[in-house]
Amino acid sequence: MARYTGPSCKLCRRENMKLYLKGERCYKEKCSFEKRPNQAPGQHGKQQKKISDYGVQLREKQKVKRLYGVLEAQFRRYFDIATRATGITGEILIQILERRLDNVIYRAGFAGSRKEARQIVRHNHVTVDGRKVNIPSFSVKPNQVVRIVEASRKIPRIVDSVETADGRGIAEWLSVNKQAFEATVSRLPERSDVNYEIQESLIVELYSK
Repeated sequence: MARYTGPSCKLCRRENMKLYLKGERCYKEKCSFEKRPNQAPGQHGKQQKKISDYGVQLREKQKVKRLYGVLEAQFRRYFDIATRATGITGEILIQILERRLDNVIYRAGFAGSRKEARQIVRHNHVTVDGRKVNIPSFSVKPNQVVRIVEASRKIPRIVDSVETADGRGIAEWLSVNKQAFEATVSRLPERSDVNYEIQESLIVELYSK
């Protein structure tokens, strides 16, 4: 399966937005984005370039893809699903991304980053309604219970993530029981639950051309 293996901090600087790709490091002064804000990676990063309307739309799409760790083909499928659904296409797209199992693990505080959450899911540390699920793109539904399996609750990285979860913030559409290492999907996520600087309307304009 294709995946990005390059430096994570370069992605944040390229999109001029902190994408929280490296867990706790992103909340500290050592964060590369904090040291060099408003500077794209590379030797010409300091140069200010005029960006076309298409370029602005493309960067917004790339930003959201990298934020949620989704590649182009899968992102396009999510957009096609959103266009067929009833409602505002951009908001439905964000809702689909939020409902991914790896994102739920991250938003519940069981992982320090979405990349770490994907590893937790793939390594069979997670159950949904009592059934093991190792597919990061699995879409959760309201009232489903996502739980870290008992044998994995002593893994240091998971324990540390749970202890520091409040500092990162837990999604309001999830009801989390830290002692039981479980999260219940109380309701579908709404656009107001996502505080990232995203203009999903630009993505809709890009794909609608």
